[in-house]
Amino acid sequence: MSDSGSGNTGGAWRNGGAGNFLLAIPVILAYMFIAVFGLITLGLGWLLFWLVWPASVIWALIYYGSSLGGPHSATMGMRVMDLELRTWYGAPSYFVLGAMHAVLFWLSVSFLTPLVLLIGLFNGRRRLLHDIVLGTVVINSSVHTHVAQPARTF
Repeated sequence: MSDSGSGNTGGAWRNGGAGNFLLAIPVILAYMFIAVFGLITLGLGWLLFWLVWPASVIWALIYYGSSLGGPHSATMGMRVMDLELRTWYGAPSYFVLGAMHAVLFWLSVSFLTPLVLLIGLFNGRRRLLHDIVLGTVVINSSVHTHVAQPARTF
């Protein structure tokens, strides 16, 4: 396997594990807080455990919306891999597009089974169903940055 020359040698961090780990930290802290709070309140605080699931979904939407809609148009794992999310005409993504990208991915994989991911193998641009519906493409940002540099004048 050849290296693209980007200089990234992240090991286990290259597969997106860093983003998932950082996304889980506030959820784990919330579970720990509620567990301790339940001990202090003699079990009454454990009634708050039902709030963790909706809060974690909202937290994930905020994470994906702000990271994909941010200045890099990429999550932390995508930045490590030199990838960014763009619209089909090349504009950077925005908060609502980033959040909807995550929602449509979750819905398509949940309702259409993981076999829906095979769509990416059979189209020319290697786009998944949620990318086609939203009109987004994932590009290699190191190539994009290289192409976008102004021409030199001698």
